[in-house]
Amino acid sequence: MKFNFVLQYAFIFLVSTCSVALAQPSILSYKNGVVVCAYPDASKAGVEVLKKGGNAVDAAVAVQFALAVTHPQAGNIGGGGFMVYRSGKGEANTLDFREKAPAQASEKMYQDSAGNIVPDMSLYTHKASGVPGAVDGLYEAHKKYGKLKWTELVQPAVDLALKGFKVTKRLASDLNRAANEFKKLNPGKSYLLKEGGWQEGDLLIQTDLGHTLELIRDKGRDGFYDGKTADLIVAEMKKNNGLFTKTDLKNYHSVWRKPVLSNYKEYRIITMPPPSSGGIALVQLLHSVEKYPLSRWGFNSDSTVRLIVEAERRVYADRSKYLGDPDFFKVPADSLLNPKYIDARMQSFSWDAATPSTAIQPGSFMGYESDQTTHYSIVDKDGNAVSITTTLNDSFGSHIFVAGAGFLLNNEMDDFSSKPGVPNMYGLVGGKANSIQPGKRMLSSMTPTIVEKNGKLFMVVGTPGGSTIITSVFQTILNVVEFNQGLQQAVTSKRFHHQWLPDEVAVEAGALDDITKEKLQQKGYKLTPRGAIGRVDAILATPQGYEGGADPRGDDTTVGY
Repeated sequence: MKFNFVLQYAFIFLVSTCSVALAQPSILSYKNGVVVCAYPDASKAGVEVLKKGGNAVDAAVAVQFALAVTHPQAGNIGGGGFMVYRSGKGEANTLDFREKAPAQASEKMYQDSAGNIVPDMSLYTHKASGVPGAVDGLYEAHKKYGKLKWTELVQPAVDLALKGFKVTKRLASDLNRAANEFKKLNPGKSYLLKEGGWQEGDLLIQTDLGHTLELIRDKGRDGFYDGKTADLIVAEMKKNNGLFTKTDLKNYHSVWRKPVLSNYKEYRIITMPPPSSGGIALVQLLHSVEKYPLSRWGFNSDSTVRLIVEAERRVYADRSKYLGDPDFFKVPADSLLNPKYIDARMQSFSWDAATPSTAIQPGSFMGYESDQTTHYSIVDKDGNAVSITTTLNDSFGSHIFVAGAGFLLNNEMDDFSSKPGVPNMYGLVGGKANSIQPGKRMLSSMTPTIVEKNGKLFMVVGTPGGSTIITSVFQTILNVVEFNQGLQQAVTSKRFHHQWLPDEVAVEAGALDDITKEKLQQKGYKLTPRGAIGRVDAILATPQGYEGGADPRGDDTTVGY
């Protein structure tokens, strides 16, 4: 036992120098429940709920609101997201609480009179925000599946806001980096600012946010979409040429949707349907590579990388044309997921050379007419599981606070296609399917996913990362099921990404060795170095219990009992 512990400690030390990883050197299994999320205090809040007898959805409520306090880069009450749920008995469901365009939104709202995109209008103005869905989504999830009282689930976040919590080195750095934008975009407000800058260990108290959370605690959904908080949101909009109205807030409702279900070998994939592009894209990617001997080729070998890149190239091309809000656009899901169609898309792949993205267009089929996010995975003692990804879009969203309420507004409107063929902040292009319309949900790459094996819970996985979300989830699943990596290794392993346009392979430092790089470049692949890709948080069911994998690229933490 002692020898194994030393080996495990040595492995984690080698793959990461992150303090969170070093604080958890051994791979632990938890019998009664586990939470993996972006900030230690939020993980602890979720596990305390599990210890009180709450289920996975109860813990999700506590985690979401705690992240709104402790992880302002992406945790939120001013954004939205998706939930994939699987009960311990195998019931699968998904909840769409993605933001919506306000009633005053219009297709060309970010274009000038000449039809050109107005710089930063969809990113750092009051017009950049969609109507938030996070509070409604968590309230609806709790109403359907929760066990404990709503008030006791929100209380930990209230305490964290009013009493404060100690910031990590990473959070201090992010806050300091964003300080100038906060000052520029929030005249007269001092939220998240500190004279002299933030230092690791400083106590961060957020009084206005705490009082907003108290209203949500006491009045549920109405504590946000009505009353004082709604008044403050609308006042913020009126003062700064924003678009939200009381009616927009009142009319926002999350939607229960049927999950995307598919198989990959002996595994069953349960994932998110549109307006997430992630679920359909993930299933397309898995089927694209299923018949190839990935296990024999090995992790990040040149053959493995080439196959994955070519699959990603074709799937992201399809994404640009066919995916959007299903309440506004007829998404051809059955056609996109048809194995014959996916196989046909891969027929143009050649081992002789890279396929230029200019040679790849969205596919066609008969009868069809024309990073910042956060993720958390939770499993309780009864095997109920949730995979939830939520977002403000950019890190700290629009950087704009609601005066008096203390929370950040999202800039999710940039996830619409502001103009056909013009890329958004993540370089993604789109068209009619994702055009701006009043009340419409913008397309997302968020890919919360649950995997079964032999009818039993096997894996809960998801990540932030903008357009890289889909490929990060895809590669993490392959790391476990094809390359026999333990969960922490699978989450930690270096990643690469291709999204059709631009025609380049983004590569994390250390993801590919020099020989592999040379082989790929000789075949015509353009390799572009970049920083961290994704921050995967996952859970693996094992005979010993539940094993958590927290990504060392952030402050992500596994807590269980």
